[in-house]
Amino acid sequence: MTLRTIDSLGELAGKRVVVRCDLNVPLDGETITDDGRVRASLPTLNALLAQGARVVVISHLGRPKGEPEAKYSLRPVAARLGELLDAPVGFASDTVGEDAQAKVAALGDGEVLVLENLRFNAGETAKDDAERRAFAEQLAAFADVVVSDGFGVVHRKQASVYELEQLRPSAAGLLIAAELEVLDRLTETPERPYTVVLGGSKVSDKLGVIAHLLPRVDTLLVGGGMLFTFLAAQGHKVASSLLEADQLDTVRGYLAEAAERGVELVLPSDVVVAASFSADAEHVVTAADAIEETPFGSAGLGLDIGPETAADFAARIRGSKTVFWNGPMGVFELAPFAAGTRAVAEALTEVDGLSVVGGGDSAAAVRQLGFDDAQFGHISTGGGASLEFLEGKQLPGLEVLGWQ
Repeated sequence: MTLRTIDSLGELAGKRVVVRCDLNVPLDGETITDDGRVRASLPTLNALLAQGARVVVISHLGRPKGEPEAKYSLRPVAARLGELLDAPVGFASDTVGEDAQAKVAALGDGEVLVLENLRFNAGETAKDDAERRAFAEQLAAFADVVVSDGFGVVHRKQASVYELEQLRPSAAGLLIAAELEVLDRLTETPERPYTVVLGGSKVSDKLGVIAHLLPRVDTLLVGGGMLFTFLAAQGHKVASSLLEADQLDTVRGYLAEAAERGVELVLPSDVVVAASFSADAEHVVTAADAIEETPFGSAGLGLDIGPETAADFAARIRGSKTVFWNGPMGVFELAPFAAGTRAVAEALTEVDGLSVVGGGDSAAAVRQLGFDDAQFGHISTGGGASLEFLEGKQLPGLEVLGWQ
C-alpha cells in the first residue's frame, strides 16, 4: 500500500503540528461513557510529543449545526486526554477565533492544545468547496504540517479531512496506518477460513459490504435486525420484526450468489421474540421459521438471535483464522437481548488468527458488555469508514494522503 506517513514529514521538533483526531465520544452530560477513541489517538500524539512537536488537536463531536452548542463542547475530552497523556493539555474555547489564535501562538515544544469542536463552524461540513476551503485555510494558519489520524471521518470530504491536508505538508498518523493495514488484510490477503459476521438493524446499510466481500469470504453469518429481511426473502413470516421489504429481491440475489460461489451464508435457526421493545417485555425462544407461532402472534418482535444460533455462530467463529464482525446480533442495550452479541464477542476473543471488530455499534457493544480492547486483534474506530473501505469505495480522506 502507498500512504504518506509521519516519517515523510521530517524533523518535527519545534514545529506546529495540527492533528486531525476523531474524538467523537459518547457523553452523558460532561461524562465520557466510552473513551476508546481518545485512547486510540494516544500513539500518534505521544510519537509527536516525543519529537518535541507543538501539537494542536482538532476534532468534531456530535452533530452541531455549524454553530456552538454547549452539549457538544470538546472541553471534557481535552480533560480526559490530559489524564491519559499524564500531561497538561490546553483548551481553546473557539476553533479559529481569538482564543485559539492566542493559545496556538503561545504553545511550546512538547505541549498539546485542543481546539473547540470543528463543527461549530459551518465551513467544516459545507457542501460548497470554496466554503470548506476557506475554513481549511484558517486551520492551516495554525500548522507547519498536518497529521490526519481520524479514521472515523476519512470517508467524508470535510475541510479538516480533505482541504486542510492539501494546504500543508500532510501525512497519516499511526492510527490510520494501523486501520489500513488490517482492512487491507481483510480484503486482499485474509488467512482462511475467513468468516464475516454482519448484524445491525438494516440490510440496506450493509449492501455494498455484502456485494464486495461475497467473492472473498468462506462463511457469512447474518444476525441482528437485518436477519428478518433474509428470512422473509426465504418465504418465512417475521411478525412485526424489522423488515426492509424493498430489499427482498436484492437479498434473494445474495442468497443465490452465495450458493453459486460456494460461500456458506448462515442464517439463524432460532430467535428471541418479545411482546414489545422493552427490557421487561415477555419473550420466548422460537425456531426462525416459526416466529408468528409464538404467543405474541403477528405482534411479536425478534430482538436477538437464539441460543442455538449463538452457539453455532460462536463455533464457526472460533474455527476461523480471519473474522470481521460489524453489527450487534440483537438489541444488546437491553439485557434480555444481549446474549447473542455477547456470544459472538466472546468467540472473537478466542480466534487463533486475526479478529476484527468493525467499529460503530459493535465496538460500543464489546465495551458495554465488559470486554477489554486487548482481547481482540483490532477494534476499528470507524464504523462507516470501515464499511465503505470494505465496499471498495475511494475515500477522500485517504486519497489526499496518497493512499492507492
